Amino acid sequence: MIDVKNKHITIAGAARSGVAAAILLKKKGAIPFLSDSGSVDNEFANKLRDESIEFEENSHSERAMQGDYLVISPGVPTSSPITKRYLNDDKSIFSEIEMASWFNRSPIVAITGSNGKTTAVNWMHHTWKTADKECIVAGNIGYAFSELVDQSEENKDVLLEVSSFQLDHIHTFHPTVAVILNITPDHLDRYGNDFERYAASKFRIAENQTSDDWFIYNADDTMVSGFAKKLSERENAPNMMAFSTESEVHKGAFVQNGQIVLRLDQKEEILMNIEDIALPGRHNLSNGMATALAARASEIKNEFIRESLQSFEGVEHRLEYVRTFNGVKYINDSKATNINAVWFALDSFNVPIVLILGGRDKGNEYLELRTQIREKVHTVIAIGEAKEAIKSQLKDTVPNLTEAESMKEAVKKASKVAKRGEVVLLSPACSSFDMFDNYEQRGKVFKESVLEL
Repeated sequence: MIDVKNKHITIAGAARSGVAAAILLKKKGAIPFLSDSGSVDNEFANKLRDESIEFEENSHSERAMQGDYLVISPGVPTSSPITKRYLNDDKSIFSEIEMASWFNRSPIVAITGSNGKTTAVNWMHHTWKTADKECIVAGNIGYAFSELVDQSEENKDVLLEVSSFQLDHIHTFHPTVAVILNITPDHLDRYGNDFERYAASKFRIAENQTSDDWFIYNADDTMVSGFAKKLSERENAPNMMAFSTESEVHKGAFVQNGQIVLRLDQKEEILMNIEDIALPGRHNLSNGMATALAARASEIKNEFIRESLQSFEGVEHRLEYVRTFNGVKYINDSKATNINAVWFALDSFNVPIVLILGGRDKGNEYLELRTQIREKVHTVIAIGEAKEAIKSQLKDTVPNLTEAESMKEAVKKASKVAKRGEVVLLSPACSSFDMFDNYEQRGKVFKESVLEL
């Protein structure tokens, strides 16, 4: 563990993670100084004042550059001026989850992936609750790890959703159980548009694991399974378990005759029928199997895993059922901020779809959705800054392509063209920042618009 007592530590980024990091560091005897290149939200500013923590906004001053260490929030890229300065000065940079982990006393179950990690972490939380096993849920979801780490103890697990940004500056971060769901192109702007660099960040989740730990991975993802093979050859490698919806695995979970089979300790056991899993879609079958293996690695019995897989209702803004109106189902998938997430969403339905697509474009290739759209979507309603890109790329793919200036207008237009038995799906493939504060607000406005019909 790094010594923080009486150290001058700069924290970059004054949102949830950065503020939590500053408060934790002060509690542990450090002298934190929080610096944000933008403005600091009033709620966070008041929290810092209450804790007598000094902070600055709208710049990174020379004082911010003089810390003994730099702790960075996930929103601060490695390419930012403050990070570059610390690197040039050969001073240590730590991510917020790394710093929080120095004070952790619990086994960590950490999960990453381009898509599905929020669903999987919530599903794990549901499983732990079902088994009456104590846990803390934090990371890239709900609470920063720094906010809850003082509640950690040996007989309580920490379930962490971890993004690539949070893994970029780890040193000793060490999950007892690490899970990689999938890796598809996302956030490439933070990695010089280099997919390999982005993947390498995700793979750091297993960097400090040993033969006492578990590594659980998606055997159907070639990038992930290739990494798992290399990892298994490492000296003192973690114990490996795979999950697959497509083929048998040597050790882990797979599908056979419509059932999930667990192959562990050279024994096979049938867990359950796949049709009994609460959430639809092949990607949720993968998420469910990842959840089952993480639970088994954490010594949770099959009966609780089975009950959890049957009763989990999903998470808000991720394929969330809103209502059925005039025989049409309305589904909120506002959390789908990349192409692959939309592909999974479309894959979950076998009825005609009206798709609301768009927001702030990340350089998306909408044509990657061509096959799914041709098979299932009769109308695309384009919204936000991405409207023109969507129209130019998909005009020859979908029978009807229209646009809307607001979410309310998009929902009204969708209700006019959707027929009984069909689905209206908000699955934007884009970030929300052109029209909304975040994907949660976008989903909330969609739901409000649907309930007003």
